[in-house]
Amino acid sequence: MTGDIEGAAEAALAQLDSMGAAYQVIECDPELADTAAFCEHYGVPLDRSGNCILVASRREPKQFCACLVVSTVRLDVNKTVKRLLGVSRASFASPEDTMALTGMMIGGVTPFGLPLDLPLYIDAPIEALDYIVVGGGSRSQKLKVAPRGHHCAAQRRGDYGPGSATAGVSPSAAASVTRVSPTAGPSRA
Repeated sequence: MTGDIEGAAEAALAQLDSMGAAYQVIECDPELADTAAFCEHYGVPLDRSGNCILVASRREPKQFCACLVVSTVRLDVNKTVKRLLGVSRASFASPEDTMALTGMMIGGVTPFGLPLDLPLYIDAPIEALDYIVVGGGSRSQKLKVAPRGHHCAAQRRGDYGPGSATAGVSPSAAASVTRVSPTAGPSRA
């Protein structure tokens, strides 16, 4: 990905369209794209807002993954995510790495339209929500989607399988997404 912001937003919408997913585009002021400011200004409850966060290994060769969590939850980078990546140290990816890998700026990162080789981990409690608002691929839009759409986002990835963190997940769920709780370990669904 080359950092094409418009292309990233278009890719996100194209993926949702190709899945036949119902979604709503919410236009927003780019200055208000960060979660707390967006939720306060646009009246979106924090527990219905999701953050798609890129995490990177600290040592070379760099490894990356994306994690989707509800904005009221703290992402456990130092234990769970580093274990999922199979690295000794991990941290949030820099804005520059995020842009280079996804074409998206922080505040607009979406789980839709991500590069195929970027693992995506979705916090299991998101499934219980009737909707979630996530980045739209740019800081000027968000996407309101039903959580089932997130499963479809990862379905084509093939991140699951031997050694993936799907312990305790039903076989049908494991076949559709690498579904873990990056905040508390594998889902116990």
